Amino acid sequence: MDGLDGLQNPFMDLPQGDKCQAYYIWIDGSGQGLRGKTKTLDHPTMNPADLPIWNYDGSSTNQAVGDNSDVYLQPVACFKDPFRRGNNILVMCETLTHEMAPHPTNNRRSCNDAMEKCAQQHPWFGIEQEYTMFDYTGKHPYGWPSNGYPGPQGPYYCGVGSDKVKGRKIVEAHYRACMYAGIKIAGSNAEVMPSQWEYQVGPCEGISMGDHLWVSRWILCRIAEEFNVVISYDPKPIPGDWNGAGCHTNISTVEMRQAGGYKHIEAAIEKMSKKHKEHIESYDPSGGADNARRLTGRHETASIDHFSSGVAHRGASIRIPRQVAADGYGYFEDRRPSSNADPYAVTDRIVRTICLGE
Repeated sequence: MDGLDGLQNPFMDLPQGDKCQAYYIWIDGSGQGLRGKTKTLDHPTMNPADLPIWNYDGSSTNQAVGDNSDVYLQPVACFKDPFRRGNNILVMCETLTHEMAPHPTNNRRSCNDAMEKCAQQHPWFGIEQEYTMFDYTGKHPYGWPSNGYPGPQGPYYCGVGSDKVKGRKIVEAHYRACMYAGIKIAGSNAEVMPSQWEYQVGPCEGISMGDHLWVSRWILCRIAEEFNVVISYDPKPIPGDWNGAGCHTNISTVEMRQAGGYKHIEAAIEKMSKKHKEHIESYDPSGGADNARRLTGRHETASIDHFSSGVAHRGASIRIPRQVAADGYGYFEDRRPSSNADPYAVTDRIVRTICLGE
């Protein structure tokens, strides 16, 4: 607890003069954890090119050894800070080695290279981020009975009422904070398992998909701090007859979005069917081990061992929405990425398969 017992910090309305605070955010050595620290800027800016390269102790984030510990931070995207507000900003960063090369844990650089190569195809993405709330220990699902389990799945999805929905205040706060920050949040809903939620980000073109989703994750975890709640992106947080958590990724290119685009959707799915193993390896930070607990062929998932696709089929690897099949153009959904997937790695793998033929 912070000692304020939920009251507003009385010092946060003090004037800052002409200076502002920039909160640099980066992905740590786990490939799924976020870290960050604050730098004072002499003048406000929303342009990452105006921001200085910074560094941090990589030996404390599993990204360097102690005798060569500096890892550099290259600002790549700026968002308004919904916590400090004013001219203060959140800054998504790439990580670089001491030789100023992309750090081995930096998946953004490869993703950006791929997006630039296929820029004329205008790849759009929309990601459905599922997550689960836990109490302050990070071990007990938020709002679940202290001894035992809630009733079986069924009444919780898109539900209403305190017997069905837990954590709505956090969800609403996150939604509004993302809108303020400039995140392209598109919606939210309660999920099938109690205390599990989803929000959607997109459509975003190219590299911006990863930037927006990572910062939205940081904002969610930061808001949960205020409620003494822990956010889990684990793809199977509760064993047994409970739904896992995914990061369903919706994809289209300009050809797919135009009249007659359905044939291009089918061609892309055919290409993905031949790269199932490579996609699975890119769809969680453990090379598929995390997703193996989720992609069992049950609980609205396909088997991790087999590729499948179908119209309106939530038990398939790839789902084509019913409306898209009726219209003859639009987009398709890859249901395989896990909730803790790196969106840079996911979107990189997708465009290399369907746009670049790699």
